[in-house]
Amino acid sequence: MPDSIRGREVRLAARPHGEPTLSDFEVAEVDVPGPGDGQLRVRNRFMSVDPYMRGRMNDVKSYAPPFQVGEVMTGGAVGEVLESNSADFVPGDKVLSQLGWREFAVANAGQFRRLDDAGLPLSAYLGVLGMTGLTAWVGVVDIGTVQGGETFFVSGAAGAVGGLAGQIARLRGASRVIGSAGSAEKVRHLVDKLGFDSAINYRTSPVAEQLRRSAPDGIDVYFDNVGGEHLEAAIASLRVHGRVAACGMISLYNATEPPPGPRNISMIVGKRLTIRGFLVGDHQHRLPDFLAEMGGWLREGKIHAPETVFDGIDNAPSAFIGLLHGENTGKMVVQL
Repeated sequence: MPDSIRGREVRLAARPHGEPTLSDFEVAEVDVPGPGDGQLRVRNRFMSVDPYMRGRMNDVKSYAPPFQVGEVMTGGAVGEVLESNSADFVPGDKVLSQLGWREFAVANAGQFRRLDDAGLPLSAYLGVLGMTGLTAWVGVVDIGTVQGGETFFVSGAAGAVGGLAGQIARLRGASRVIGSAGSAEKVRHLVDKLGFDSAINYRTSPVAEQLRRSAPDGIDVYFDNVGGEHLEAAIASLRVHGRVAACGMISLYNATEPPPGPRNISMIVGKRLTIRGFLVGDHQHRLPDFLAEMGGWLREGKIHAPETVFDGIDNAPSAFIGLLHGENTGKMVVQL
């Protein structure tokens, strides 16, 4: 293989104001050098687009450093080792890294994790067996602490994390699982494909009204992917000592002005609610337990993990913008 090959990468061309547009991205062709001592050269096969990446497009201090204008973006990717100058990897190994948004990656071997061959498509390690699945599992098991017989509500339920969270809650003993989504088709998907007891279309009428009809006796746990109106509705429906696992607030990510807080925030005191935000990066120590349980469910056919796939790195910006608009069902990935 030649020392240098040509590959494409996606760079941040401008910081968006409000909703990102295609002009905020640039697809560039670059030389990809051969690996140095202790390094790998990897051909990425799939890359992930995730809501948290929107925050990294802003030049603000946060839990993850911002993307720099003019530089390649990063994110989850799975691929195949082409060349290895590390004793820990050989060509052909399948690996996971945070070196997405590019067709080829060259980096120290420590930046890659070898993947077990479980007979699953590589993209599963970006979704159900990856950060997405771990996020859903930790939110249900460790943060929401779902117990047998409880009622569980998740927003953004047709998305990658939300759909898994609802299924995990059921497998962990929840007696009633409710989800929200943004279309009649997605509502049917939640009930018919994922086994939710009921689902609401937040575009048709106020979420609070629909949630009261779906759970007239209230809910015990709310898994929040959306924030805004959904969080306010959940606070109203939560029972005493209810819990909120605050995973994301995608409805606010493109806001250009600070949004108002839930108008019923005072209910937190009287109901003695627990609202806890979490980042999956703080829970990597749970990965072995998660993989053992999720792997078992997958082998037994108890988990359904749909994907929405865009083809080609040129379409990665469109996939990301579509994700923010809720155009995906399940995990959104780009095949490279």
